[in-house]
Amino acid sequence: MKNRLKGAHTGHSLLKRKSEALTRRFREIVSKIDQAKRKMGKVLQVASFSYAEVKYSTGDIGFQIRESAKIASLKVKAKSENVSGVMLPSFDMVVDGQNVFELTGLGRGGQQVQKCKETYQKAVETAFVILDEVIKITNRRVNAIEHVIIPKIENTISFITSELDEQDREEFFRLKKVQGKKKEKIEKELQRKVMEQEIGAGNKLTHLVTDQGTKNLFEEFEQDPDVMF
Repeated sequence: MKNRLKGAHTGHSLLKRKSEALTRRFREIVSKIDQAKRKMGKVLQVASFSYAEVKYSTGDIGFQIRESAKIASLKVKAKSENVSGVMLPSFDMVVDGQNVFELTGLGRGGQQVQKCKETYQKAVETAFVILDEVIKITNRRVNAIEHVIIPKIENTISFITSELDEQDREEFFRLKKVQGKKKEKIEKELQRKVMEQEIGAGNKLTHLVTDQGTKNLFEEFEQDPDVMF
């Protein structure tokens, strides 16, 4: 359990650092998006006016654009960027050298067409949704480890420790009780031996007194000259 707790702390530390790195990257992208959105309002406003000017000056050029757009002159190059183990999509705009719309609006409105095309090329926004979702998942994992897994393991370790302490106390009490019984048994055995020794000594003293008295009686009879048989 202690190894699991150590592993949980290590995982929590790694995920927290990962979350901090993703959050830092997230804030950078949010800052760029905020700047882009601030510009986008003006850009789209200008683009809308430019498109209106194109339609006013050249008429409806949708058919010409659809006929000319056989090969894309504006391409998006996709690549992946590794941020703390998370692969984030990154897009670069690649402009082909050929301009298939260079003749569009040649008769009239060519300047407005070019201006409208350049205006719409300025709106770029990338990697925001995926990074936001990854940060949320990482934060959920960090919170789960910090507030669920680690406390659960700590509670388990605390319970096991308390149970082991209780077992130690019970074992100590049992050993103390066994030692007390052994000591009591030894004391009783010593008392029994002392009593046996005292009884044995008393019996020897009684026999000795009896033998001495009998011997003295015979000696008195032998010494009395008036006694005749």
